Amino acid sequence: PWGEAAKYVLGARCISFVPVQQLAMEANDELFAWTGMRNAPIAMYDGDPPQSTWHEILLLDERIGSGPSLIPDDPLDRALMMGLSTEICGPDGFAWNRRLEMMARPSTRNPSGDTSKYDMARMTQSYGVSAETMAAAPQRMVAIMQGLAAQLHKQRAAGSDYLLGGQLSAVDLHWAAFAGFIAPLPPEQCPMPDFMRDNYSHLTPELAEALDPVLLEHRDRIYQRHIALPMDF
Repeated sequence: PWGEAAKYVLGARCISFVPVQQLAMEANDELFAWTGMRNAPIAMYDGDPPQSTWHEILLLDERIGSGPSLIPDDPLDRALMMGLSTEICGPDGFAWNRRLEMMARPSTRNPSGDTSKYDMARMTQSYGVSAETMAAAPQRMVAIMQGLAAQLHKQRAAGSDYLLGGQLSAVDLHWAAFAGFIAPLPPEQCPMPDFMRDNYSHLTPELAEALDPVLLEHRDRIYQRHIALPMDF
């Protein structure tokens, strides 16, 4: 989802790019030799330092892209957008905690994968994996989902189809990308291995209760209006 979100922002800002492969959970030594990082996404532009967080990539795209800005002009709306996107994309955010929740499930695995390649020690250290954080992850996700749903209901009452104001902003693209972590689009729109679809679709009772229909309605609307389907990996 982090990589898809970066692609959506690049597309909305009319920026062409060359994708480079990163192998999830593996050492990615060649990537590290080039960028100094093993994760993805990382944006490399001219002589700029590597840009690796959603915030860094967004600001780079705002600087070099064209067309309508994805960051509101109003200072309070800008702050709210940045805050909501942090809750979705950032450390201890929605996706961060979904990853922890998935790690807590014995069923979360690739049945045909070679797990000997996985750099689990680095992941455990980088992502704060512990029994406590994995146990707390679903409730943290619930709080974020409830906040997003409340904002969407508020916006709907004001006559807007977007999370902020009356036009597309980065947080709309971020939620569209990360909603797939709990409710993937259908196979004809989002092809993925069956084991991954099962993992992404699995909901604890509290997550199922917090999945307000308005969250998926917003996701579908953003894809229909602003992101090409089917998804292209």
